[in-house]
Amino acid sequence: MRIIESNLENVSSKNIADIALLQDLCVNQKILCTWENISENDLNKVADFLDHFDTAIKVSESSIDFILPLIALKPFMQECEKAWYEDQELLASLRSLLKQKAIVWNAGRFCFDTLDKPIVYAILNITPDSFYDGGKYQSEDEVNSHIKEIVEAGAAVIEVGGQTTKPGGYLEITPEEEIRRVIPAIKYIHKNYPQIAVAVDTYKLPVMEAAIEAGVDIINDVRAFDSPEKVKLMADSNVGLVTMHSNRDTEYDNLTKVMCQFFSDNLKMLVDGGVDLNRIILDQGIGYAKVADGEQDYAMMRNINQLHRFGRPILVAISRKGFGKKLFNLDKEDRLPVTLVAETAMFMAGGRVIRAHDIAETKQLVEMIDVINRNYWFK
Repeated sequence: MRIIESNLENVSSKNIADIALLQDLCVNQKILCTWENISENDLNKVADFLDHFDTAIKVSESSIDFILPLIALKPFMQECEKAWYEDQELLASLRSLLKQKAIVWNAGRFCFDTLDKPIVYAILNITPDSFYDGGKYQSEDEVNSHIKEIVEAGAAVIEVGGQTTKPGGYLEITPEEEIRRVIPAIKYIHKNYPQIAVAVDTYKLPVMEAAIEAGVDIINDVRAFDSPEKVKLMADSNVGLVTMHSNRDTEYDNLTKVMCQFFSDNLKMLVDGGVDLNRIILDQGIGYAKVADGEQDYAMMRNINQLHRFGRPILVAISRKGFGKKLFNLDKEDRLPVTLVAETAMFMAGGRVIRAHDIAETKQLVEMIDVINRNYWFK
């Protein structure tokens, strides 16, 4: 026996049911499969096995069509290994499918499979004026102590930021000052916690160059690598890229359409410039609308699943942002519960990289939701 992804080339683009199926597979990260070469004796066993995964099935003479969430592929294979441990063709076909559907992010020294394991991406702002934690971590001892707390809480990535881009305006510092702020922390993490990926949050070319020289694994650019010089620097390095959509200067009529066009154009520019697609993840830019903390941010929380068409990991970057103030009049110190609620909604919609200030709580969030989504009952 073997399991293959079903051929969708014959699905009609005029039939509304087929259109709905294709939309569901894409935005909800599901896969339509065919279990082939099933013997008559095994047909009922396979049908019963699939029924445990709460999926609709279509039974033919020697095959069964079924749909699975991508997140269920690993537990599905684990149960197949128990039930058909001698069928090497079946298990090989599943291993091939798992490899094909992996959503990989290559970032410097690291290769993350975000479908298999979500990423808790920690924020370390070494700034006096960031909207939430500006001024908290200024001395070397304060910074190093907080890095230790972040690592022990379970972060996979620590992002060092030396220049705020908060809504409502900010004071731009020189590249030299930003380098002075971030490079010591980058080097400290790299040396003392080699198991942690190091990111830098910057839109300035000289800071990117200095960070790469210091061993950074990831560069997060709120301006989406908007110059040929930045693109060339990225192409000549092996760092991971977080590319962000922003529309602080423009109000949209059709948000989803324009945002998806932005990422289509931006990814093409980066790939045409020599950057491997597997090094790039996407950030919708919540909080970067023309009207900060307004209706557009909520729409972007909802439509995150529309970005699955690009096959790239998606960053959720909403930690303690202003929607908590807008909706519930919460001070920044009191926004953790509403942040976790919104992050949960976006995580369940496929945002598998959570950029956060509160690492222990975020780690619990992603592990709890993953336990729920991956569990199917077999006696």
